Amino acid sequence: MKKSQRFWMIGLYYLIAFILIAYFGHREIRDAINHSAQYLKNADVEGFRDYLLSFGSMAAVVSALVMVFQSIIAPLPAFVITFANGLLFGWFWGAVLSWSSAMAGAILCFYMAKIMGRPIVEKIVTKKALNWWDQFFAKYGKHAVFIARLVPIVSFDLVSYAAGVTSISFWQFFWATGLGQLPATILYSYLGQNATSTVKILFTIFSIVIALVVIGMILRPKFRTRGKGTKEQKDNGRKIR
Repeated sequence: MKKSQRFWMIGLYYLIAFILIAYFGHREIRDAINHSAQYLKNADVEGFRDYLLSFGSMAAVVSALVMVFQSIIAPLPAFVITFANGLLFGWFWGAVLSWSSAMAGAILCFYMAKIMGRPIVEKIVTKKALNWWDQFFAKYGKHAVFIARLVPIVSFDLVSYAAGVTSISFWQFFWATGLGQLPATILYSYLGQNATSTVKILFTIFSIVIALVVIGMILRPKFRTRGKGTKEQKDNGRKIR
């Protein structure tokens, strides 16, 4: 391990130790984290909005910290935070807050994977999930992150951690993540501002539509190749006749 890697590894361990001490040593912090996690698990957008309001002028900061927290540690649905931000801050500023805090979480995960290495990342996201990503990355290369970000059902955390142990550069990861998550962030923020009561239904419909669009984009070249092959076979058959 290089000297710089050892330095960042030690810093990472201290950060994890600080978070654990803060969580288990302070009841208020523990209760705050547990409450926010409960709202996210239940997809309770209005409840999470009210929870953020209880922090007053610090609401945006708490929202950003929760977004980063769920990106790094907890496998919780981030779309609830995005909906709640749209409801609380309006679709535009809610989208800005959700996008920037999700980017911060993604960047932290990416560099944590670089520092920790594949063996530790396998323990975080499981070896099976990382193997799936290896195949996905081998197939789509530098476009893999962008495609994965477009599909809401693909784990945000998995992509961030897994990309960190591939050959993809930081800037490729940065732009693919930023552009890939932008459409969903804007839409969720707008829907959060206008239609919170149907959040689960809207999220499911959007996920299915986006998944179908991305699958169509991926399979389109294959269908074109098959179509050309069939046409050539027909033309050859006509020539023989």
